[in-house]
Parts: sequence; structure tokens; C-alpha cells
Amino acid sequence: MLFTPKKLLLIAGPCSLENERVCRAVAETLVRVGRKHRELTIVFKGSFDKANRTSAQGARGTGLEAGLALLAMVKRDYGLPVLTDVHERAQVAPVAAVCDVLQIPAFLCRQTDLLLAAAASGRVVNVKKGQFLSPQEMVYVTGKLREGRAKEIWQTERGTTFGYNNLVVDMRSFPIMRANGYPVILDATHSVQLPGAAGGKSGGQREFVAPLAKAALAAGADGLFLETHPNPAKAISDGPNMIPLADLPALLASCLAVWRLRLKA
Repeated sequence: MLFTPKKLLLIAGPCSLENERVCRAVAETLVRVGRKHRELTIVFKGSFDKANRTSAQGARGTGLEAGLALLAMVKRDYGLPVLTDVHERAQVAPVAAVCDVLQIPAFLCRQTDLLLAAAASGRVVNVKKGQFLSPQEMVYVTGKLREGRAKEIWQTERGTTFGYNNLVVDMRSFPIMRANGYPVILDATHSVQLPGAAGGKSGGQREFVAPLAKAALAAGADGLFLETHPNPAKAISDGPNMIPLADLPALLASCLAVWRLRLKA
């Protein structure tokens, strides 16, 4: 099992797998953080294709082959387990050959054939709760993965649509989704996204990442999903809600303080 309740699960990395330089910078920081905080289980993430961009003009990333090569490099050179999204059944086998965790994007969380293919891969499956789903409905999503005999199942809360161009995180989600019997993670950076609110692309409010992350841990979250970049202003996707890489260690230290207190409660 990759997840253990005695450690805080951290999924972190750039939104898009842009290039080797960005991947190495992020991986090096994650390794240093892991050496300092042994109670973390760290998984490097990055997307080879941002398939649901607001506009057709939005950059989509490296593509499958180049993206998997970057993830393989991170795994080989830094010893970190790696995660990426799969958007269709044909991607499952090549991604599973490289990645430790297959992620089902929020918009695809009800796609039964994709869920079953990911479950059959023999890899951990992290499924994001759709922005359109209640936390109570995730029992049916995890039920499909269980019926597909997934090796290990994680659930990720990434905010719920709240009117136009906005998301809200309901802290009741964590105990509700935990009752399904699988770890629950907060995607703290996508939860502060402002979908489609920046003229053909999404905006974001990264100033709310820290309070949401700490609140989720206090409410029972088992892990955090944090996108980070050396220079978010120059990132090809989700810059406004990503954490500057230089700020990540301090953010994690403060989140771990909350997590430790919860364990003692």
C-alpha cells in the first residue's frame, strides 16, 4: 500500500509537465522536504495533457510520450512515486507502465469504462470528485473502482461549483467521503480556481490555499494535493492558483503542524 494512515499523503508537482528543468526543480524541492519531514508520503504529479482547457487556444502540455519520459526521469533520478491523469481507456496501459498512480480527472469521474480500465491496471487509482457531485455520491464512484478490483483507491475533493466561475469546499466532505473506506485528499490548489473567469482561461486565488489546506486537515483529510511551480506567472496552465516553489516548504511545515495536532486529538 502506498498510503499509510501514519503518514500525511502529499501529491505535488507542476500542473503541466512543461520541461525537464521545471520537473527537476520541483522534484529536488520535494526530496529535500521529504528528508526533513519523514511523516510525509510524497508523490510527484504532472499532467501530459490538459484535455479540458477553457479555450482551444490554451496550451495542453507535452503529450503522452514526452510526458511519460519526464515522469520516468523523476522516478529514476529522485526515487519519487509518480502520478498523472488518464483521459481515455487507450492511455491506461502506457501510463500504468510508468506511473505508480493513475488519476481520474474530476470531469471524468463518472465514466465507468475509464474507471474500470484504471482499476484493472494494477496501479493505485486517485479519483477526483467532480465539481458537479455531492460528497455522498462518491460512494458510487469508489464502488465502481472496488468492483473493478482496484489495487488501492484514493478520493480527492477539489471543490464544488458555487454559482458561476467559483468553487467552494464543504468541510463535511471529508468525514462523508472517508465513510466510503478510502483515504480522502484535498486538492487545495484547484479548489481556489476560478473556472473560466480570466477571459478564456481560469483564474485563481492562491492566498486561500493555506487556510483551506489546514481546515481540511483539521476536518479529517488524509492528504493534500498541491500544484507548485518555480515561477507560476510563467506556467502554461493554472498559474494563478499554483504555489510558488520557494513557498512550498513553509506551507507544508504549517500544514504538518495542524495534522500532528489532529492525530493527538
